[in-house]
Amino acid sequence: MAEPHFRDGSQNNHKSLPKSSQGGDTSCFSRFIGISTVSGKSRAASARLPSWFTQKIPKDINFIKNRLRDFENAKLSTVCKSAHCPNINYCFEHNSVTFMILGDTCSRNCNFCAVRKGRLRPLELGEPYNLALTIRNLNLQYSVITSVTRDDLPFGGASHYARSVYAIRSLNPGKRIELLIPDFRNSRAALSLVIASAPDIIAHNMETVERLYLTIRPQAGYRRSLEVLKNIKEIGFAGFTKSGIMLGFGEHAEEVLQVFADLKEARCDIITLGQYLAPSLKHAPVKEFIPLEQFEFYRHKALEIGFKAVFSGPLVRSSYKAEEVYAQISA
Repeated sequence: MAEPHFRDGSQNNHKSLPKSSQGGDTSCFSRFIGISTVSGKSRAASARLPSWFTQKIPKDINFIKNRLRDFENAKLSTVCKSAHCPNINYCFEHNSVTFMILGDTCSRNCNFCAVRKGRLRPLELGEPYNLALTIRNLNLQYSVITSVTRDDLPFGGASHYARSVYAIRSLNPGKRIELLIPDFRNSRAALSLVIASAPDIIAHNMETVERLYLTIRPQAGYRRSLEVLKNIKEIGFAGFTKSGIMLGFGEHAEEVLQVFADLKEARCDIITLGQYLAPSLKHAPVKEFIPLEQFEFYRHKALEIGFKAVFSGPLVRSSYKAEEVYAQISA
């Protein structure tokens, strides 16, 4: 499992990287992964993921099920479940969770995402309080909040983000909050609402390189997402900004490095890189599994141009070990 890296070269529990391999135990993945064949056609593969995807079997599967049931009873969604995150067992066992607000149904139809699309429901007005209470009951020291995209709502639901932060602060004074926001169509008014609530980190993911946006994120825009990150700082946010991209869509190395350069110009502080895994055969196929050495190469390049922290590895997701990253860069 990859660990976060920082500009001073430090790394938690650093171990030398194993050589890449195409074999290995993949018992941790029961769902199918879409993989592109040489002919360009898609096939199903569930048994021969690279060895570095192997994870430990949960110590107590009932604990995982009960925690998900508790969230459901509190009328809360998590991106851990909704997005089929491969790290759900690890994170839950380490008392970490990424909550998903604004409902469980997205107004957009990105070609990589497992989150539900369809008929949008009214907001759950009690969600901010339920969220804050759950965070207190779990004694979370660091909370990550993300959401579906809700283009149907005024300011994209930004005021609901702000209410959630205020509620968390009220019941959990002194605790840290990271927000992973949608693009809000780059509304400065929406961003201002979120910034005024004073989270510790605001993240917005680029997801992929510019060339692939039309097929991977057809309702989003590469330049728009860069402007979101740039505007967060320009409006006056004093905390850290963060972004992440997924690899394995068929991007080229020089395109990834261009994303780094663009993010740096937008004054982004933290970057994460992880391997894309297709949620189903209906989603964009995996074009390649990125070797560990390539993740290490990208890490070095990102640190070279001045990012405060870089987290790069196959199982890295934008919220994974977020508390550790924050602790290091804010020390």
